[in-house]
Amino acid sequence: MISSNDFRPGVTIVYNNGIWQVVEFMHVKPGKGAAFVRAKLKNIETGNVLENTFRAGEKLPQAIVEKSDMQYLYKSGENYTLMDTANYEQIELSAETIGSTVEFLKEGLEGITVLRYDNRVIGVDLPNTVELEVTDTVPDERGDTSSGGGKPATLETGATITVPFHIKVGDKLKVDTRNRKYLTRV
Repeated sequence: MISSNDFRPGVTIVYNNGIWQVVEFMHVKPGKGAAFVRAKLKNIETGNVLENTFRAGEKLPQAIVEKSDMQYLYKSGENYTLMDTANYEQIELSAETIGSTVEFLKEGLEGITVLRYDNRVIGVDLPNTVELEVTDTVPDERGDTSSGGGKPATLETGATITVPFHIKVGDKLKVDTRNRKYLTRV
């Protein structure tokens, strides 16, 4: 059990039939009435965000979430095989379990964090940036400038993102996996 007074960003609790992580919190002491804690919570499994208030000192069950550092090995059928870099144990995950960032998985990618609760996978976090090669994009035309707008480009993993006009097929790009944005050419 954890007290609402001990909330810090990153603390995970079992609340409302789910595993929630504290994103922000504020301890409020009004001039009249009892103190309370206003918290912004994020559901680890679904990504939903919830704002809630708790009485000061209210006890909630703490969720012990295990984090494993993994490396992506290969895709077999509909499943993706990852290997724990500490004990070399392999697990297979579906695309639904990994989430929308699945299209940035490249064989050999390291730094993947797998979150487990009660021996079941509840979330997969990819590194913030990945380096991928452009396999298809329209050629740039005379008069296009590097500022303003962009064009679609297909990456080696099949993901499609918007890139500046000067990017060509064969360029290696650094892509932010959180917001699917082009960062720079490598």
